[in-house]
Amino acid sequence: MSQLLVEYPHSRNARCDNPLARGADGVLRYGNLNPALTELLDIQVHTFAAREAVVEIGGPRLTYRELWYSASRIAGGLQEHGIGYGDRVAVRMPVGVRWVQAFLGALLSGAVPVLVHDRLPDALADKVIHDASADYILDGGGRAHGYRAALPDAAAFIDDGASLGELALLCYTSPGSPVGPRGVELTNENLLSAIRSVVGALELPTAGLRNLVLLPLAHASGCVDQLLPTFAVGGTVVLAPDPAAIAETLAAERIDMVAATPRIFAGLLPELAGLRMEGVRKVCSAGHRAELAAVEPGAADTVSDSLRAVFPAARQWSVWGATETSGIGLARDDAAAPDACDSLGFAFGGTELALFGPAADTGRGELLCRGPNIAPRYWNDPQTTESRFTGSWFHTGNHVTIDPTGLVRRAPVA
Repeated sequence: MSQLLVEYPHSRNARCDNPLARGADGVLRYGNLNPALTELLDIQVHTFAAREAVVEIGGPRLTYRELWYSASRIAGGLQEHGIGYGDRVAVRMPVGVRWVQAFLGALLSGAVPVLVHDRLPDALADKVIHDASADYILDGGGRAHGYRAALPDAAAFIDDGASLGELALLCYTSPGSPVGPRGVELTNENLLSAIRSVVGALELPTAGLRNLVLLPLAHASGCVDQLLPTFAVGGTVVLAPDPAAIAETLAAERIDMVAATPRIFAGLLPELAGLRMEGVRKVCSAGHRAELAAVEPGAADTVSDSLRAVFPAARQWSVWGATETSGIGLARDDAAAPDACDSLGFAFGGTELALFGPAADTGRGELLCRGPNIAPRYWNDPQTTESRFTGSWFHTGNHVTIDPTGLVRRAPVA
């Protein structure tokens, strides 16, 4: 039986920014991006210098000026250790202000941060670090292994020579896959495009957003789609390492946006039951490929209803993506599709969709994505790159249906 590839026109993408234009390779791209992520962040630091950038409940609170200065000193320390342009620096630390400082320090040094989840077993984390050929490991000195070191510190240094097409971040896929985690190369253009898309689709304000980010920062959904877009609008990222502090944090920190996975939200509901947090205006539920099969549509609806009771004034967003898509791709808000329990959402930003398979021309098949946020390749894995990319199209591995409006739904079980 022949395999068809059926493209869905971008005109069906209602949440599309005007600056997008199609390149010679057929991919839609933003035409007015900063040349590198560090330049975008540097501009925001100078614009919002006195605003709080990151708050750790029970820990430090840093303004943009303080965060940038401390990160640049880490970058200077890395430079003194011989780390520079293109080197890989693994970041394996618990969620908190120091994680953000370490991540930005690696970025400002000119190196490529490698995100390693702190809760990975040592053997698996070491496998990731070895696969990335990491030249340095930032873990705050909390590990027993001799080749890991505490956060470096020296005179402030910022490498600002990167360009759009260069590798900016090495992010690994879920360790639950049959072959284990794979390194995904994300360029400056991928990251900046994802940031622009999230800011536009979720309508993030520049008037002082306070975003309680409960997603793992070592994943694309936490780092690329919440931490960086919040910084891009001069907002405050609030981190709560202790789940028991969530209810108190919502009120004390004047939170107006909360971001987590459906699974994390489900675990928090007993603590939040009975509360009504009128100040929260946005609730973002970030799903990814690994969670798609794990969260049943009915269970997701139950979580959504419970969250609506806790946050009655909030607009609920569901964002779906994969590491290879910079964590984004599809979005759905409850105002537009409140009863679509099996829907994943509509393409947004520069993401375009296609279906692949024998029934693709009937609106059913494997979901393919392309856009300025799609990674160019896997790290040091040309065989997997060849098998997962058809030209500029990325094969997600998820089987879906797409209706005439462009709404993507889970494919019914045959």
